[in-house]
Amino acid sequence: MLKDKNILVGITGGIAAYKMPFFIRQLKQAGANVQVVMTESAQKFVTKLTLATLSGNEVISDIFFDHDTRTVKTGTWHVELGQWAHAMVIAPATANTMAKLATGYSDNAVTTIALALRCPLLISPAMDVDMWEHTMTQSNVNRLRESGYFVLQPESGELASGLSGAGRLPDFSVIIDALENIVKNSHRDLQGKKLLVTAGPTHEPIDPVRFIGNRSSGKMGFAIANAAALRGAEVTLISGPMTLMTPRNVHRINVESAKDMLSAVSKEILRADALVMAAAVADYTPTEFAPKKIKKSSGVPVLELKTTTDVLGSLAEQRRGKVIVGFSLETDHEIQNAKQKLKQKKLDFIVLNNPLTDGAGFGSDTNVVSIISKNGNITKLKKMPKFDVANEILNRIVKLLK
Repeated sequence: MLKDKNILVGITGGIAAYKMPFFIRQLKQAGANVQVVMTESAQKFVTKLTLATLSGNEVISDIFFDHDTRTVKTGTWHVELGQWAHAMVIAPATANTMAKLATGYSDNAVTTIALALRCPLLISPAMDVDMWEHTMTQSNVNRLRESGYFVLQPESGELASGLSGAGRLPDFSVIIDALENIVKNSHRDLQGKKLLVTAGPTHEPIDPVRFIGNRSSGKMGFAIANAAALRGAEVTLISGPMTLMTPRNVHRINVESAKDMLSAVSKEILRADALVMAAAVADYTPTEFAPKKIKKSSGVPVLELKTTTDVLGSLAEQRRGKVIVGFSLETDHEIQNAKQKLKQKKLDFIVLNNPLTDGAGFGSDTNVVSIISKNGNITKLKKMPKFDVANEILNRIVKLLK
């Protein structure tokens, strides 16, 4: 998968940087074109000369000033390389570098190119166990993943400090396997296509402070939006109330209620080639909204509910000629219920999952799904990351759009 691919390698100032010449050699043996970018701190552990010799390219280590020739470099190298690369990997990624990436800092060559990328970014952390397990580091890791970056789990074992625990740079085979998988799933086969994706729950207001909702995390819809953008699509993401970061190169529209979702989808579907309804739109909403907070002293309120308007059922004209994909979350009679929904909503295919299945629960980073086509064919997928599930869905959309 890496033959003739352009790979950026970012090296930051961790002790594991001394291993990176061997990693670069493996990338070259796999047929990749390699460009190394490194921080000043990384040069304490490995020399530019070694990396340049093995990669076959000049190593970039400064944003402006070339300390070797005492000159100022010109040109927008970060933009050019951001467009040149098929993928970038930062290894080892220090806690400091991840904190910068999570907050958008670009104060060195590695973080600058990371912001200018148009390709996937794989991050392989390596640090001491206490730094890895620190609350702020884990918060930054979550933020990076939510932004659409791929973060590997460090391996456990003896560390440079003499302590043991998580923080070791994974074997290069693990990093290269992850890199190959990312490259395989980020081909630009959706270039020029417009995808509309919905995600998350809806909140149906009871009063100004209370609502009826559900447990949808929105992660599946966000993964689809991220994967589609990486494959070249122009993506619009309509999201219910979520705190997830918007994936890169994705246009996001925030909504709250089922009514809001219907209004946004009705407008945006007009310019879309395909719609993926991954959102868990509420089936019921209160018949009345209390304009002021219902006081506890008033007694237990009695809520009268009504069904919400079916989003897909209301788009008979707007959806014509477009690929329409739905989701079905079921806890019993899964196949039967999903097939009924597939037929009723006139979908091209439907994605079925059961939140009670191990690896498919609410908020999980993995999913276990079955994909049912309108001719009745059922494909059961094994447990896999939601990003991989997203690409399985997109593979089918690509075929339908041809």
